[in-house]
Amino acid sequence: MEKLQHLMEQLKQPRARKIMSIGLVVALVLWVVFRFTMIGIENARSVYNASRVAQTDGVPVVVQQIERTSGVLREPIAVKSNRAYVASGRAHKFGAGQHVAGGVIVSVSPDIDLDSGMHVVRTRGVADGLQYAEFRATGHFVPVYAVNNGVVMVVDGDIARARDVVVARQDAENALISSGLNDGDVVILTHVSDGEKIQVKE
Repeated sequence: MEKLQHLMEQLKQPRARKIMSIGLVVALVLWVVFRFTMIGIENARSVYNASRVAQTDGVPVVVQQIERTSGVLREPIAVKSNRAYVASGRAHKFGAGQHVAGGVIVSVSPDIDLDSGMHVVRTRGVADGLQYAEFRATGHFVPVYAVNNGVVMVVDGDIARARDVVVARQDAENALISSGLNDGDVVILTHVSDGEKIQVKE
């Protein structure tokens, strides 16, 4: 009993309390390190298993079968008092007769306006503000993100193959392909490399 009381008195000393605090901190740090190590091992196992699946069954991919279809591409245009100004790099995207928000484009100046340094687009029946000119076409449309520097990935059995294409025009969502794709081709929408083994998601 006396030994126990003596031990309790020693624990009340500042030095003893300090040693106990340090011990608790060390134990807590070791526990945190242990937990993070176990989490890292579990994540590594998951990555390893996913890698093994990709090597054996192929990378899971989302695809789109290509068919010739009609579609609409939309080009933004800021209209004020039935007039808009567009840069030379965009002037070819507009033409007389194009529909714009319930109205129509009347003309696109072939020459640059000296005051603005831009081409003048005249409209009729179009409200002021940011509107969208519609370009209707029939052809092969793919999501714009499926095209990378004039190349799309297509399915060749269980292998991804790079295919050169020509983009006639595009908007923020879709690209109209003028050559390089045929009806029945299957375009890969998931990021993969040329020659990589793939598995098409159902």
